[in-house]
Amino acid sequence: MSPVRIISTLGFFFVLFVIQESAVSLIHFPISGFSLYLAIAISLIAFEDHNGSLVTGFLAGIVLDLSPTSNAPFGQWALILTGIAFLFAVNRDSIADLTSSPITFVIFVGAGVTLSLIAYLLFGSLLGEENGSLKHDSAILLGNLIWTVLFTPIFLPALSRVREYSLTARERV
Repeated sequence: MSPVRIISTLGFFFVLFVIQESAVSLIHFPISGFSLYLAIAISLIAFEDHNGSLVTGFLAGIVLDLSPTSNAPFGQWALILTGIAFLFAVNRDSIADLTSSPITFVIFVGAGVTLSLIAYLLFGSLLGEENGSLKHDSAILLGNLIWTVLFTPIFLPALSRVREYSLTARERV
C-alpha cells in the first residue's frame, strides 16, 4: 500500500467516523444499533490484498480508538481490527475470491463485524471493563449482524468503485 493510499484511507476513515458518530449512532434501529463504520472497514479489509488488509485494519482501529465515547483503552480496536484483517488475509486463498460472489461477501462481512464485536467484549472483560448481561450483549450482536447483512449490499457497489478509483496503476495489476 503506497503512502498516498495510506493517507487517503486514513482520511476516508476519519470522515466515515464523523458520519458514524454524528448521524448513524443517533438512529434508533429496532433490536439494536448498526455500525456503518465497522461494516465499511471490514468490507475494505476484505477487498485488500494480504499486506493492504493488515494496514487497513490497523488504520481503521486507530481511528476507532479516538472515539470520545469509548471507555476502552487506546489500542484495543486497533488490535482487534488488525486481528480480523489477519484472519481475512491468511484465509483469503482458502475461502476463494470473496469479491466474485456478493452474497458470500455480505455473509463474511457480517461475520467479521460480529467477530470483531465479540472480540471487543472478550478483550474488554479481560481488561476489567463492565459489559452488559449475556442476554443484552447477544441481542446487540444479533441486531448488528442483521443490520449489517441488510445494509452491506446497499453501499457495496459504491465502496467497490471508490476503492478501484483510489488504486494506483501499479496496484491495479
